[in-house]
Amino acid sequence: MERLDGRLAVLTGGGSGMGRELTRQLAAAGCSVAICDISQAAMDETKHLAEQAATSGATVSTFVADVSDEAQLIAFRAHVAETHATDRIHLLFNNAGIAGGGSTIADPREEWDKTFNVTWGGVYLGTRTFLPMLLAAEEGHIVNTSSINGFWGCLGNMANSAYCTAKFAVKGFTESLIVDLRNNAPHIRASVVMPGHIGTSIVFNTGEYFGRNPKDLDEEQLATVRERVGRQGLDLAGVSDEDIRAGIVAQATSFRDDAPMSAAEAATVILDGVRANEWRILVGTDAVLLDAMVREHPEDAYEPSFMAELRSLNTLGFIPDV
Repeated sequence: MERLDGRLAVLTGGGSGMGRELTRQLAAAGCSVAICDISQAAMDETKHLAEQAATSGATVSTFVADVSDEAQLIAFRAHVAETHATDRIHLLFNNAGIAGGGSTIADPREEWDKTFNVTWGGVYLGTRTFLPMLLAAEEGHIVNTSSINGFWGCLGNMANSAYCTAKFAVKGFTESLIVDLRNNAPHIRASVVMPGHIGTSIVFNTGEYFGRNPKDLDEEQLATVRERVGRQGLDLAGVSDEDIRAGIVAQATSFRDDAPMSAAEAATVILDGVRANEWRILVGTDAVLLDAMVREHPEDAYEPSFMAELRSLNTLGFIPDV
């Protein structure tokens, strides 16, 4: 889709991070955007920033919705149709996602299921919900956010099961759509976005979604942190609760503020890829490097030597030292 001006985009997870920056840059390109998120306050800030940058009469609308709930997405679709007075959209960015649900074996199933239902289910349900509006347009593009964890199924030595499974599903679904759309809706394209470490608040947002703000972890939540970290070989018995809270906040802040690529830079790469009709959009040097390494040595991808090589590359700062 070479031209964005005069189009209408739907975007999930528009309250922060890449979703916020995509909204701002789309509006700056003259594209109206309908965003959803679970935080109205966050979307209000996105809307303000996007409207300041908007050109060609582009508008921004907001709607509170949890993408894991199909009924809420259907209500979002009705909002889009009414607010923008249309039966069609041109772009669908299935961007919303959370982390969590690390281990299938050691962590609670409830957290695993919630992570999977948002991070994969939101993409599937978003596509199902808005497909009729894409079909009604003269040209359409579906942009699904996967991750480097869509081709590498762990986080260093740490289990990252629910998130990785969801992101693998997003990648496979989008790749299957390429042929499906070519055969059945050739005016619609699909792209899968594979970001590396991007400076976003996903760690903070995940904590909020699960009711465990890093700054306010209670005794039960702290005990879970101690157990999880202990499984990685680190003993926190002598570390105070306050120091654990402060450490988690520092890690989440560093993930956001010290990333090798900002959310704004990532959004630019994504939109450039959409304009060029690229079906596979790798975002960040770390994504390019890790993709090449996994492809070159797939049988070694989960061996200690592979992890050691990753940590030797300064651009792969998302790999924990545990």
